[in-house]
Amino acid sequence: MALAIDSSTTSPMLGIALKVVSVVVFVGMQTALKATGDAFPAGQLVFFRSFFALVPVIIYLIWLGDLRGSLHTDDLGGHFLRGVIGVSSMGCGFYALGRLPYPEWIAVSYASPLLTVVAAAVFLRETVRAYRWGAVLIGLMGVVVVVAPNFTLSTDSIDASQTAGILASLAGAAIAAVAMIQIRRLVRTEKTATIVIYFSLTSTIISAATLVFGWTWPTWPQAVLLVLAGLCGGVGQLLLTASYRHADTSTIAPFEYTSMILAVAVGYFLFGEEASGTTLLGAGIVIGAGVFIILREHRLGLERRAAKRVSPGAGG
Repeated sequence: MALAIDSSTTSPMLGIALKVVSVVVFVGMQTALKATGDAFPAGQLVFFRSFFALVPVIIYLIWLGDLRGSLHTDDLGGHFLRGVIGVSSMGCGFYALGRLPYPEWIAVSYASPLLTVVAAAVFLRETVRAYRWGAVLIGLMGVVVVVAPNFTLSTDSIDASQTAGILASLAGAAIAAVAMIQIRRLVRTEKTATIVIYFSLTSTIISAATLVFGWTWPTWPQAVLLVLAGLCGGVGQLLLTASYRHADTSTIAPFEYTSMILAVAVGYFLFGEEASGTTLLGAGIVIGAGVFIILREHRLGLERRAAKRVSPGAGG
């Protein structure tokens, strides 16, 4: 959901700083949710994440004087579809978060940008050449390295809860890739603020419907964690959006992987989880593949812009 960059406000260092802060805030959101364990159904977690994310988003839009304008849309159906896909992805991810070591959960989530390349080729008919296909395959091999220990043939060592978490996490990453395709379609006609606020609204409404399946009444400490997760989600989204106003995607995107460092620290010091060697190795492979794709996209973008400048008839 990046905004187009205004060359007059370009400041790569500020963009990087905002991106890193957004990563820290999102890790805070995930930490708050993980601290609740598996006490709540995924739909309830999504509701708190979505509803309370509206608070900072609405305050920010009121401050800008753009709340009414942000609510104007010509594609309500597209936003609803984005909400359905997003709720499904978050639900799978949050379900997995309470059942997996945090570093492992983060490492599997890195599969989403790789799968977005596949989804773009399938749904948008984007041209994906051998270099990027190779990076995607290598990155997915890294995911296999992370998850393989959970599918050992020795039934004595299989943890059913972790296996369910892995499957849910993989499903969440795949659905998130589809969500990115829907966002790409929406940005053609919709403002970024409109996409952000309608996603929070639709995901709140959709997740609230899961109340009929049974929610758990939280204790006061749990309620504080749930509300904090939502507020962090909204603030993180605003920071992420702001980061793209000051630098291009290829500059900012690699800093998403700083979340792995934070995940290892949070997992160890707060939850007593040590990142396994296979998790770190697999994460390194996935991160390397992801960075390669980002740099490749940047180079191709430069080549396309250069070709437009020298194309016949460009100057009339």
